[in-house]
Amino acid sequence: MLDKVSEWLVRIGAAGLVIMTGIIGWQVFGRFVLNSSPSWSEPAALILMIWYVLFAAAAGVREGFHIRIALLENMSSPSRARIVRLGIHLLVALFGAVLLVFGTELAWLVRGNVIPGLGISRGFAYLPLPFSGLLMMVFALAHARNEWRTAPAGGAE
Repeated sequence: MLDKVSEWLVRIGAAGLVIMTGIIGWQVFGRFVLNSSPSWSEPAALILMIWYVLFAAAAGVREGFHIRIALLENMSSPSRARIVRLGIHLLVALFGAVLLVFGTELAWLVRGNVIPGLGISRGFAYLPLPFSGLLMMVFALAHARNEWRTAPAGGAE
C-alpha cells in the first residue's frame, strides 16, 4: 500500500510541475506579448511548487531517491552499517514528525491571511507541510521496521 501512495505522490508532483510550467508560460506570454501579466500566475505557481516539491520529497523518502551521504555507512562493518541505516531512518521519521507538528501549527496560524491575487487562505499553501511530514514519518518508520527485521550481514560482532 505504501508503494501505491508513493507512486501517486510522484504522479501528483509530475502533474504539478507540468501545470506550473504552463502557468509560468502564460505569465511570460502575458508580460511580453500582451503587455499585461496576470496577477494570479506567480502566487499560483509558487503554491503549486510548494505542494509538488513536498509531496515528491515524501515519495523520495519511500523510494530512496532523496539526498544522503553514505560515507559513514560505507566505512562501517555490515552490522554497524545496519545500525547507521536504522538511525538515519529514525532521524528522518523525527524530521517528518517535526514537519507534521509545526507545519500544522503554521497552516493554522496563517489560515486567516489571504494570498493576494488568488483570494485563498495562506493556510492552503502550507497544508502539504503536515501531510508530507506524516507521510515521511510513516515511510521512514516502515524502512526502520524493515531494517530492524533484517538479520545483520556477517553475523554479530
